[in-house]
Amino acid sequence: MVAPIDALAPAVQSALVAAFGEDVRGADPVVRPSQFADVQVNAAMALAKRLGRKPRDVADAIVEHLETGDLIASAEVSGPGFINVTFSDAWIAQQVQAAQADPRLGVATQPAEVIPIDYSAPNVAKEMHVGHLRTTIIGDSLARTLEHLGHTVIRQNHVGDWGTPFGMLVEHLLEVGEDSPEAHVVETDPNAFYQAARAKFDGSEDFATRARARVVRLQAGDPETLRLWGKLYDLSKVYFNKVYSTLGVTLTDDDLAGESSYNEDLPGICADLEAKGIATMDDGALVVFLPGFTGREGKPVPLFIRKSDGGYGYGTTDLATVKHRVEDLHADRILYVVGVTQSLHLQMVYETARQAGYLPKDPAEVQVEHVKIGSVLGEDRKILKTRSGAPLRLMYLLDEAVQHARAYIDEARPELPEQERAGIARMVGIGGVKYADLSVAHDSDYVFDLDRMLALTGNTGPYLQYATARLRSILRSAGVDPEAQDAPVLVTEPAERELALKLLDLDGVLAQVGAIYEPHRLCTYLFELAQTFSSFYEACPVLKADDEQTRASRLTLCALTLRTLVQGLDLLGVEAPERM
Repeated sequence: MVAPIDALAPAVQSALVAAFGEDVRGADPVVRPSQFADVQVNAAMALAKRLGRKPRDVADAIVEHLETGDLIASAEVSGPGFINVTFSDAWIAQQVQAAQADPRLGVATQPAEVIPIDYSAPNVAKEMHVGHLRTTIIGDSLARTLEHLGHTVIRQNHVGDWGTPFGMLVEHLLEVGEDSPEAHVVETDPNAFYQAARAKFDGSEDFATRARARVVRLQAGDPETLRLWGKLYDLSKVYFNKVYSTLGVTLTDDDLAGESSYNEDLPGICADLEAKGIATMDDGALVVFLPGFTGREGKPVPLFIRKSDGGYGYGTTDLATVKHRVEDLHADRILYVVGVTQSLHLQMVYETARQAGYLPKDPAEVQVEHVKIGSVLGEDRKILKTRSGAPLRLMYLLDEAVQHARAYIDEARPELPEQERAGIARMVGIGGVKYADLSVAHDSDYVFDLDRMLALTGNTGPYLQYATARLRSILRSAGVDPEAQDAPVLVTEPAERELALKLLDLDGVLAQVGAIYEPHRLCTYLFELAQTFSSFYEACPVLKADDEQTRASRLTLCALTLRTLVQGLDLLGVEAPERM
């Protein structure tokens, strides 16, 4: 299968060479979607000045030399030099047929690259809160999409598992007992464990002294302290996996790449940066000052490498991640799916890494991209928090979403078995939250509104889930397996044509998401596809079509629409229930 624009572009480039010679070989054909035809070719407007001719004359010459076989039905020059192109119905039908026959629905596999993706990053012995929602599900959708495009994705869950709080936490673990109910609270309510440890630290000077000493032992590699630290880590994994399972993301224990992973590398990075003259001592701390990075009153902003107390800054660990991902993982691209507020910090890390040789000087050799993540807001358009001002627990939000969905399902489908209603409620509740998040540009903020997220109308997860359930119902009624339906496609009605063209856009949309890391573009495509199908279904009877040939053709369109929606939703990490 070939997407229409991809099929037309080489023909336009050949026409340019035939009309104007080798000087224009490789020129952009400037093929764009159009409201006046299937696509518009704007090459004449772009080349007219260079060729010293009027744009309309250039356009006429392109059309005269355009050889496309059965690809197009017409190519007409319009206005000052636009070329409106209409594809042939037979060619569209042929491409749709090829997509339905292809397990990948016509999506091309790209040359494989190694792409580590840094996302989620909760803290050991701390509850995941609403701030972890976006980085987790956006990172996971990008991982799914890039893998589907043929790349080797290395998930990197950079958990916070090191530092001064662990002295306090390990001491508290010792006091309550490793296998006590209080210890196992970390698996279900890690904040309770953390707060209990904090209360002891703040209320007992003896405990605080022991906690500080424990930090020193931890950083020195004391085996018993490391064992206790590992126990906390294992308890936290149970909690992490519960959240990830509820969210339906693909992170596993094998993807954990916490701060502690780089402990042994940090002294060497400090020594290396100092030896290369990149880092200098400033008021007892080792810092990097980079040209162009200034704060208030033009003062340079430091990237802390080693603090005056001997501890390491986040910058040091982040430099170690870059070095590891380039030198050991052999990354071609590295994505950091991290909050937008970290933008300046990451820019400084990348620039320091280039100066140190951890990243190639040429950004094209290894692309490093900060996928900036905006915030989730409450109705007051401020960061979503509890009434006490604490970050809202992520599991609380997810449980609320499932409960909202369950109330709707119980009312709308009381005849379904209880277990099935519970399963649908989970898919709709979690899917609604994820889709609402993914459908917004990743660097934008949005208001968390469960009623809107779970609505069956508009650009929502439940609307698309309902569309897939409706399609499954149609195909069940016809006794058709969507994977096996292969009747020839006929494109005779405008609504059939519009649906067929929209189905052929999947490859281009996924390629774009994989190139610019914007899952909301896939959401927009799926919503438009569902709307286009709805218009088709109203205009073109399927089960009661005029003749068997037309009926079979429309069932093929239905089957491909279902498979495309399900595939797209899966790349977003959203499940599609059989019934709703």
